[in-house]
Parts: sequence; structure tokens; C-alpha cells
Amino acid sequence: MAPTHVLRCCQRGLAWIPVIFIALVVCWSYYAYVVELCIFTIPSIGEKIVYLIYFHLSFIMFVWSYWKTIFTKPANPSKEFCLPKAEKERYEKEERPESQQEILWRAASSLPLYTRTGAGAIRYCDRCQVIKPDRCHHCSACDMCVLKMDHHCPWVNNCVGFSNYKFFILFLAYSLVYCLFIAATVLQYFIKFWTNELPDTHAKFHVLFLFFVAAMFCISILSLFSYHLWLVGKNRSTIEAFRAPVFRTGSDKNGFSLGFRKNIVQVFGDQKKYWLLPIFTSQGDGLTFPTKLVNADAEQATVTLHPEPNKSAADVPVSPLSDSQNRLLSNDQHANNIEDHLANNTLKSAGSETITVSMESES
Repeated sequence: MAPTHVLRCCQRGLAWIPVIFIALVVCWSYYAYVVELCIFTIPSIGEKIVYLIYFHLSFIMFVWSYWKTIFTKPANPSKEFCLPKAEKERYEKEERPESQQEILWRAASSLPLYTRTGAGAIRYCDRCQVIKPDRCHHCSACDMCVLKMDHHCPWVNNCVGFSNYKFFILFLAYSLVYCLFIAATVLQYFIKFWTNELPDTHAKFHVLFLFFVAAMFCISILSLFSYHLWLVGKNRSTIEAFRAPVFRTGSDKNGFSLGFRKNIVQVFGDQKKYWLLPIFTSQGDGLTFPTKLVNADAEQATVTLHPEPNKSAADVPVSPLSDSQNRLLSNDQHANNIEDHLANNTLKSAGSETITVSMESES
């Protein structure tokens, strides 16, 4: 049997096949449109110039956003979500799930966590050995935990998540514009070739096939783009659309929704001039997110900021909660919740009943 790392390298190489296929189709479409249609088929010079200008604008934005989606590395949980060395060793030696959960609850006492497993336990990735931040999931294809993971897309050979979700939306938008523009401008010459109004030349095949390919991609991209626009408006990921996140009060598919306008700002940022550019402008750090639960809780209306090493705690201002605030949960409030949970577990363990905590296994 071949070594594991050899099989892994082969798998990674094969994963680039869909990307290479798309790249080849795009290169051919560029040749077919610019050379075969604009240079050899269209007789009017003015029409050629107008078509070429708008074609290259859509082509550049499409390729730019596609490139950013592919080569933007998925964001991972920070070191603060890793278990301390001593706690990690205790966790690995412990065999009872309830004892492992007590270790995780203590480690999570200083972390801004709202979501739980379906059984109310701390979400922990045994593969990456990190406590999962809210909306973070493990990708088996990338073999890593990805912040605000939406899905793994084979057509970009990358995980779509917090770091590149805006780029992915723009990639769908500009690819749709690219295909629509090609289909609309090629249509009249497609009809002329089809009805033999134009002589049979080497451009005929390219023009006919170009229209079919553009129309086919338009249909498939339109449905996917519409679905993700709906997700953005609801502030959900694809994973959350199929499985609602679980909070302390139970599962809530709209737990992260702040209203349509604010949901859009969460992904695209608050500066509209950058919305159409594949430049990262998403709000937050991917580790914490505003929730309806927090905004409705009057006891959590302030945020305790961590002071810098050269400043005292008194020098650090305390500001009211805002939609883009990264630290949404007061550390003291969160620690009290953890202590209450541990106290409840201790009291229950002292009784005659045996407590069993289910561990979540997420892909």
C-alpha cells in the first residue's frame, strides 16, 4: 500500500482538475469572443470596440474575483481556542465523556462562545484539537477547522468561509454577468450562422458553441447565485441553512440574523464603494458574531476589552455593544454561566443518576 502522504498528494493534485477545466473554458471563451467573433465576424468597427470594452471589463472582474476565491487561505481558529498543554493532556487521558466536557467547559470560560452541540456540549474538534468558535466547522477536504465555514467548493478547490465568502459571492455575480453579456451579444450572430445568413467559416463553430456554453452556465450560476443572495440576506451559511445552530436557549436558524441591511453589511462591510470590488471588507474577525440573543439581553449590553500590556485596566474604555463588535460577551458574565453549568453537573453527579454527555462530530 502506498504511503499516506503519497495518496494525499495525489488527492490534492486531482482536486485541481475542476479548476483547470474552468480555466480552459474561460481561455477558450476569450479566444472565441475576441478573435472569432469580434475580429473575424462582426463587420462594424464601432460595434467591435464597444463589445471589446465591456467584454474586458466583465472578464477582468470575473477573473479577479475567481482568483481571490481560489487563493485566499481559509481563516482558522486562533491559539486562544486551543487547550492549554496541561488541560490537553488531561483531556486525552480522560476516558469518560462527562469528564472531558468538564475540562472543555473550564477551558471555554474565557472564550466568547454562544453555540453548542445538539446535546448542549462544548463544540470541540478532536482532529484539530481546538474548541470551535461559533459558526466554525471542520472541513474534511481541507483537513482544518474553517471560521464561518459555508461549504467546500470543488470548482475553486477551496473552502468558502469567513475569509473569502465575499469573493465567492462576487465570483458568482461577475461570472453571471460575463455569461449573460456573451450570450446577449452573440445571439444575433448565432441566429445568422444558424440560418446560413453568414457564410460557413472557421468562426461558425466557435460562435455557435460559445452561445450554448454561455447559456448553459447562465442557468446553473443563476440558481446558485440566487440561493447565496438569500443566505446573505438571512445571515446564514449553507451549513446553517440545513442544520440550525444551537444556542443556550435551543436551536435557532435566525440566531445570527440582524435584519436584512445589517446582514448585508456583515458580509460586504459598511463602505459601499468597496462592495463590488474583490477586496476584503467583511466585518468582524470570524471568531465572534453579533446575535439576536445578545442584543436582546440587557445584562450583556457592555463589553469588557482586554488591556494592552503597557496599559492598566483603568485606561481601557468600555464601549456599548455595536453590530460590528468582536467581543460581544462580557467575560465575567460568560464565566458565571460556565460556573453555573459546572455546579449543576457536580450536583447531578452526586445523585443517583448517571449523566451521559453526547459528543458532536461535525464534518
